[in-house]
Amino acid sequence: MAIAMLTWLVAIPLLGVVTGLRTMTPMAVLCWFAYVGHLPVLDSWAFWTANLASAVIFTILAAGEFIGDKLPQTPNRTAPGPLIARLVFGGLVGAIVATSLRGSALEGIILGVAGALIGAFGGYLVRRELVQLIGCQDWKIAIAEDVLALGCAVLAMGVVTG
Repeated sequence: MAIAMLTWLVAIPLLGVVTGLRTMTPMAVLCWFAYVGHLPVLDSWAFWTANLASAVIFTILAAGEFIGDKLPQTPNRTAPGPLIARLVFGGLVGAIVATSLRGSALEGIILGVAGALIGAFGGYLVRRELVQLIGCQDWKIAIAEDVLALGCAVLAMGVVTG
């Protein structure tokens, strides 16, 4: 019971927060957990996440996002296009996790989207402040953010899968 509560109250929103930081990272991690059989999605609409092709495609997209985030022409994560993508994927990740737990996909969507909003705006503000406070180049903070996002996604999926 405690693990179930932890999953709903911490893990799903955390996956949303990570989606707000890096759109594709939680999806890639989720697909790998599903592919190796730790996330039970095969009897649901989310069965496609357990395919090797899905895991590889989202991993490539996440790696591309890690690289693209460091480029000066990359739009701000709070700009309409990137923000909408974060909200969509936050909701999708939340729905998939909720479905795998035999819970309400709608509740998963709400938690994932709320987390993505917090991650997008909070991540933007924290990164901007750290760059100014430390006085370093943005890409150095961005690399730390990449590591944090990947670590938190793996941690959250670890909580989800017990």
